[in-house]
Amino acid sequence: MRRTLRRAVALAGATVLAGLSGCAGGGGKDSMSLMLDVGYLPKHAPFISAAKRGFFKAEGIDLTVMPGSGSTNTVTSVVAGRVDAGWADFGATVTSQGRGAKVKQVNLLQARSAYAVVALADSGIRNWEDLRGKTVATEGGGAMTAMWPLALNKLGFDKSDVDVIPASSASKIPGLLAGQWDANLALHVSDEPAIDALGRKAAVLKWSDLGIDLYGNGIVVSDEKLKDDPEQVRKFNRAMQKGFLWACQNPRKAAEDFRTEVSGYETSTITLAIDAQCGLNWGKREAAARYGVMDDTGVRQAIDVARKFLGLPQESGLSPEDVYSNSYLEPLGSDETIKAP
Repeated sequence: MRRTLRRAVALAGATVLAGLSGCAGGGGKDSMSLMLDVGYLPKHAPFISAAKRGFFKAEGIDLTVMPGSGSTNTVTSVVAGRVDAGWADFGATVTSQGRGAKVKQVNLLQARSAYAVVALADSGIRNWEDLRGKTVATEGGGAMTAMWPLALNKLGFDKSDVDVIPASSASKIPGLLAGQWDANLALHVSDEPAIDALGRKAAVLKWSDLGIDLYGNGIVVSDEKLKDDPEQVRKFNRAMQKGFLWACQNPRKAAEDFRTEVSGYETSTITLAIDAQCGLNWGKREAAARYGVMDDTGVRQAIDVARKFLGLPQESGLSPEDVYSNSYLEPLGSDETIKAP
């Protein structure tokens, strides 16, 4: 077990420190930079493939893909002009917008949220009722922690039915493996592959199965960028959509692309993450059949949740029109076969 825990920490460090030399841009007017939500993880394989397989080059864009340190920091970097685009959690973006961030969501790559409770498969936790009397770890101040009362309400649980304790991001999986707690509040696209990489299997309880089916992550661009170079944003979105869906249709090839850039993961672990990530591509609302498209209903739901749980000021007056735009998209359908350039 001690050896397994050391490997968990080592893997986390490797994914943050590894560089993406093959995806780095050279600067200049045709260059763009994309900041991810966190450090490089297998769930990011579609972004790596989109760059390595020439989708951006075909649009005349020299793309740099770089790690992030949380969605709010990614949004801040976009606002400040340190990067051209960011991949950020919808709720974090809405909350930032309500506090004055001049950005818009322009491409919803994740139409469904990856929020989940993740346990070990041999923990005895197989359904939501099994959580009664269990201890669940989560980062203090995170969005899932703030929204946990919503999940409890959907379950008909009292606050005392589940003991929620704080833990750092780096300690959650080692603590789970060591039996310090029974489950984690986590993004299943991140934690399930991480557990798989350590030779264990995960049990995943998805919040979406409770009817908490919120928008996940999308592409954020500053209002200034949209004003100054809207055509480059359209080119970026075309490349991003094609590259992302190509990875979903070719997970093993995308996994190999990721392995050339980030060490520490087996192909099977990366394909597990890609499949989980791609399972979030398509939503259930009126825009569901067109990849990346958002609608007022989904955005209003995100705004309401942000007001109730994520600190969006009640007086913000934020409207769907302030939050997103589909004007920079040429959406793809779920039945389209994508070929690399």
